[in-house]
Amino acid sequence: MARGKLRIYLGAAPGVGKTYAMMSEAHRRIERGTDCVVAFVEHHDRPRTEVMLHGLEQVPRREIAYRDTTFTEMDVDAVITRRPDIALVDELAHTNIPGSRNAKRWQDVEELLAAGIDVVSTVNIQHLESLGDVVESITGVRQQETVPDEVVRRADQIELVDMSPEALRRRMAHGNVYKPDKIDAALSNYFRPGNLTALRELALLWVADRVDAYLQQYRGEHNIRSTWQARERIVVGLTGGPEGRTLIRRAARLAEKGAGGEVLAVYIARSDGLTSASPKELAVQRTLAEDLGGTFHHVIGDDVPAALLDFARGVNATQIVLGASRRRTWQYVFGPGVSAIVARESGPDLDVHIVTHDEVAKGRGLPIARGSRLGRSRIIGGWLVGVLGPLLLTYALTHIGTGPDLTNNVLIFLALTVGAALLGGLLPALASAAAGSVLLNWYFTPPVHTWTIADPENIVAIFVFFAVAVSVASVVDLAARRTHQAARLRAESEILSFLAGSVLRGETSLEALLERVRETFSMDAVALMERESDVTPWTITASVGGTRPLRRPEDADVDMPVGDHLALALSGRVLPAEDRRVLAAFAAQAAVVLDRQRLQHQADQAKELAEGNRIRTALLAAVSHDLRTPLAGIKAAVSSLRSDDVAWSEEDQAELLAGIEDGADRLDHLVNNLLDMSRIQTGTVTPLIRETDLDEVVPMALGGIPAPEESVELDIPETLPMVAADPGLLERSVANVVENAVKYSPVGQPVLVSASAIADRVEVRVVDRGSGVPDEAKDRIFAPFQRYGDAPRGAGVGLGLAVARGFAEAMGGTLDAEDTPGGGLTMVLTLKAAPGLQTADPDVSATASR
Repeated sequence: MARGKLRIYLGAAPGVGKTYAMMSEAHRRIERGTDCVVAFVEHHDRPRTEVMLHGLEQVPRREIAYRDTTFTEMDVDAVITRRPDIALVDELAHTNIPGSRNAKRWQDVEELLAAGIDVVSTVNIQHLESLGDVVESITGVRQQETVPDEVVRRADQIELVDMSPEALRRRMAHGNVYKPDKIDAALSNYFRPGNLTALRELALLWVADRVDAYLQQYRGEHNIRSTWQARERIVVGLTGGPEGRTLIRRAARLAEKGAGGEVLAVYIARSDGLTSASPKELAVQRTLAEDLGGTFHHVIGDDVPAALLDFARGVNATQIVLGASRRRTWQYVFGPGVSAIVARESGPDLDVHIVTHDEVAKGRGLPIARGSRLGRSRIIGGWLVGVLGPLLLTYALTHIGTGPDLTNNVLIFLALTVGAALLGGLLPALASAAAGSVLLNWYFTPPVHTWTIADPENIVAIFVFFAVAVSVASVVDLAARRTHQAARLRAESEILSFLAGSVLRGETSLEALLERVRETFSMDAVALMERESDVTPWTITASVGGTRPLRRPEDADVDMPVGDHLALALSGRVLPAEDRRVLAAFAAQAAVVLDRQRLQHQADQAKELAEGNRIRTALLAAVSHDLRTPLAGIKAAVSSLRSDDVAWSEEDQAELLAGIEDGADRLDHLVNNLLDMSRIQTGTVTPLIRETDLDEVVPMALGGIPAPEESVELDIPETLPMVAADPGLLERSVANVVENAVKYSPVGQPVLVSASAIADRVEVRVVDRGSGVPDEAKDRIFAPFQRYGDAPRGAGVGLGLAVARGFAEAMGGTLDAEDTPGGGLTMVLTLKAAPGLQTADPDVSATASR
């Protein structure tokens, strides 16, 4: 039996119309004669969606009893028995009611596909498993219902259902998505323009990545090596010179001209020794590329043009941007240069842009590591010139009818020896001098073809030739060594200067420093390891690159100790001894950065202690009046009652006792807030989270409010899901917020306390009609010992809102201030719905997926 095909309508946000699009597709299929049924579609009382169900056969749902409530879920067996060509299954990420055959609806869909039934389904971008953390950071809501990305990626067709944030908010305002009582809360929370824009971008990028992955898979399966210009990818070849910034900006402008253009900056480093670029300049160019929306890549390759072209074709690039050569005119005798070779070898599928810049023809300067170091190819070439060159030269001179005299022959052999010295160094030059002396004696010194030299002047000439050849070879080799040393010293001084500058700038990113070490020495991985003593095991403090974990520095290819208990470990290749001096500087800098990080941590702790001292000082200042006032009232009332000079009537005694009780209540409230604030500051608040019913806690929180029936209005629906909270902390938090609202509300204007459910959270809103708070002061009112405006002394020590927010955050919720439409302040207390109970109200549980 062939497996069914899956088509998914992917919604960029709830309410964009993916269910409507799915049912439109069903009507089109039915008109073409396809057997199509509705396995499960929830219209959520949306008129337009409900109308689309007319004319579609619906498979009866299965009823499941759970916690004294009956729910309906898709009947998988009924759909398989009905065996339609296509089944419509809404909300792929839905969690089934306990007691269902499968925990998730996508598992039900897998059964239908295995039975050979094609399925058309829907899902929103925020329900993809891999995007859970990202969506939570954007919207503040953690999606409890998710579907594995692989399930969606395996779909045969994915169609994105998109809508601009403004259009979606208008659709919601018109009542086409949610019921009227939920519109305001939804628009001011989850459906803010910024949230919708971010979700839309996530959806577009996810679909684009899937399309790109499918394209790469297709190219691999069909062994397609040529570039398909479906998407502009621009590779920027960097040399580490200052012209790289110009190239990156030019590539970014080219990318902006095409939709979805992508910039990839790549630096090709040779595999021997220090890289030939300034680490500081590369760091600047990396930052610039990332700031412009591109990526930076570090590739190892001795053949720079070939490595650059391989990289470009590997990422399916369409364009390469290179800088015009910095070579001087005479340097072209050594070859055409990287830009010319890349342009020649790129073929018709890659466009190569040669960009002019200020550094053109100014020379490349001294190379840092390789340019003056004799590589293997140069040494082999030197030996060929030094050994075979004299033989070939002798053959050529002996076959010339009237060849040069001995003096000229000596000069020609001397030139060959100098060439061997320039190419291969001292040893090939000595070999050339020795071979030249022997050949000059045998073939060109009379009598020829004998080792005898008849003329003493010829003996002097040969000895002078050998001495001059050796001297010239020594001088050339010494110059090469000095040039190499100068180049290395220049590289080291530049690196050390950069490290000194980073110390002065106070850079504290250990990972960035290790990444710089990895790039400078062309390593695969770098790790900073530490241990407490000589017998304790090593631990990795920070690391970059590599997949093979290191247990100790000795396991790495290179280890650089920093003191007794700190070491820098590098994997990838063995470094020459001359590079270890620079590596030691990096290791010392890593130790400095690590110490700075720990000092910063200690400074943060000291700052926290200073803040605690500040709070204690403010506490002493506050209690000097706010606690003494009720104490003075209590003392005065008790003294009056105990006085024998006055005969108090029963009414007077009752009034004095009421004053004592009121003062004691005020003292109790103030002391409790002080103790709670102390617990919050010291981090000792440990909430006992359990399922809590707001309908029980909120009325209890209003017990301490004077005349709550007159100053507070309650609107707590009975259908609200339970919340995950500590009942005691929740009661104190609500009480403090409501008390604050009553304190600042005008007389005759009651405070409204309402609650509503949004997705997997519940919001409690405390609305007053007072003077309100400006935006710049909304965060300040939650600071300890802060009372906004002209609050009179004795109105509290300014801890109520600080305690309320602290308790809310301890329970995993939030407390924020918003403006009340028409004037006033609204406090929004957000709590998580209790796990496992979010489906207790089907209308509420589906809120975030519509």
